[in-house]
Amino acid sequence: MTDHADTFHALHHDSLLILPNVADAGDARLVAQLGSKAVATSSAAVAWAHGYKDGNQLPQPLLISTVQSIVRVIDVPLSVDIEGGYSDDPEHVGKLVRALIDAGAVGINLEDGSGSPELLARKIEVARRVADSAGVKLFINARCDVYLKGLAPESQRLEELLRRARLYQQAGADGLFAAGIHLEHEIQQLCQATTLPVNVLAWNGLPAPEVLQALGVRRLTAGSSIAEFLHGAMHQLAAGFLRTGTLQTHEFKAFTYGEVNALMAP
Repeated sequence: MTDHADTFHALHHDSLLILPNVADAGDARLVAQLGSKAVATSSAAVAWAHGYKDGNQLPQPLLISTVQSIVRVIDVPLSVDIEGGYSDDPEHVGKLVRALIDAGAVGINLEDGSGSPELLARKIEVARRVADSAGVKLFINARCDVYLKGLAPESQRLEELLRRARLYQQAGADGLFAAGIHLEHEIQQLCQATTLPVNVLAWNGLPAPEVLQALGVRRLTAGSSIAEFLHGAMHQLAAGFLRTGTLQTHEFKAFTYGEVNALMAP
């Protein structure tokens, strides 16, 4: 695991790490065999694969078992998206982080969402302490949702993102996931203003990968987009098969995040 942890850190300093996020072991095996240098889960994709909504709904035992099954079939580093840690209690988040480390994860995404950035900073501090005590150089990727959720007026979003980035770095974060940022000049300003490796999310209007790399971005992730497309394709294939008894594979349309999440509502 130590080798995987060191490798995963190094991948954020070499060039642009592209990660197509996965839902389960089968996805992870496929992505690894395609040559992906690491595997990362999407919290939404994992939750949907188990029939739960995204948004801290997935029971933690299912998350741990998913991680164990993925680690069994890959030989590259694994990073796990754990939303906000499935708790507002930093110590509970620390227990989850320890379970993930024991299961074989060497990286995590931990997000602020609509919550307090100070709370996320405390969660990061605990996660760092737990990882250090386990002797694992865990890569903590702090996801900041200022852009994704519009948590500040548009003219103040970059300033607020940078304020939170400093807070999270002081708490022990290794990377900054600036979900939703997509304008070239803002990405450039962000990369120039922080020493954390910057992760961006695949987005309409996002600069090309070679431009992102030149701007200083070090990680590009698909998020839930692949899972959204697969659920949309499954819907169309199954509906057509139920209606006609034949498989109609010529047209596919992705579901939106909201459509898939609503589908999983109890």
